[in-house]
Amino acid sequence: MPPALIPLLDPRDALRPTAIALGSFDGLHAGHRRVIAAVTGREASGSDQDGTAADTPVATVVSFWPHPRELLHGEMRLRLDLPSEKLELLEPLGIRQLVLVPFDHALAALSAEAFVEQVLVRQLQARRVAVGCNFRFGAQRRGDGDTLVRLGARHGIAVTVVPVLEVDGERMSSSRIRRALAAGEIAAATRLLLRPYRFSGRVVRGRGLGRQLGWPTANLRVDGRKFLPLEGVYAAWVWIGGHRSAALPAVMNLGPQPTVDPQSPSAVEVHLLEGQPQLEGAWLTVEPVRLLRRQQRFADLTQLSRRIGLDAGEAQELLRQNGPAGPPPGAPPPQG
Repeated sequence: MPPALIPLLDPRDALRPTAIALGSFDGLHAGHRRVIAAVTGREASGSDQDGTAADTPVATVVSFWPHPRELLHGEMRLRLDLPSEKLELLEPLGIRQLVLVPFDHALAALSAEAFVEQVLVRQLQARRVAVGCNFRFGAQRRGDGDTLVRLGARHGIAVTVVPVLEVDGERMSSSRIRRALAAGEIAAATRLLLRPYRFSGRVVRGRGLGRQLGWPTANLRVDGRKFLPLEGVYAAWVWIGGHRSAALPAVMNLGPQPTVDPQSPSAVEVHLLEGQPQLEGAWLTVEPVRLLRRQQRFADLTQLSRRIGLDAGEAQELLRQNGPAGPPPGAPPPQG
């Protein structure tokens, strides 16, 4: 994996005092970036206003892990960005540390007042806090932006509540991005994210059937907490190792194997279109570009192989016309 640009910390290890953007920030879309800009000042000036003096608040994103709904309602919350991925995305926005507050039943039982006193004041020494207008906190979600403003004033914390952002007449949200990905609408998701959607995984040994068919694939083990797009066949860019490596054109199959084994679990298989290096054990980052087709069951392996050939040709042509949508994973942000 590429090295983290900023630290991922427990509240006890955070640099203090802090200027906090508080929320889940899953996807880091334009609405999230407005909240972050309220504590970094980057939106207006293009540079970090926090400085480096010892008593200057450290620009910090504070989130909860696991997601409160996972603990309280047993809902599995797949993430657009895992914490390790979020580190890479936050640094160019002026954030110096990501703090994950462990969310457990004790924290869930804290009143809004107790949360501010124990977490924001004592643990993090917050000087400034920014939240979205739909942020809720404290036992039974009784605290809101107005509550935070009132409690912040009591403790000398300047609080900014950022209004909802609308894009194309609809509220910008992580759920909206998930809906686009779940429909296989990669271009729409990329537009809403303001960056390419990517995921990563370790190459593990498969059955070798693709190689027997003449289409060798790398089988990826992806973190089960990562949100993946609609099952199907995609044109994709792939990076080996992630950190500033070259983008390689590929065709990706996401889902089970309906022709070979209809009962097989969903998997991620990547076929590189230009050369087949030894990939077992390698770390790959994948950027789906376009859904070519949904999965389908073929009468035999010959028809499957023929269809894969057509998919590969379509992906090659598409990728020749459309380069990667952003810098290589792990590359430093552009200067200037």
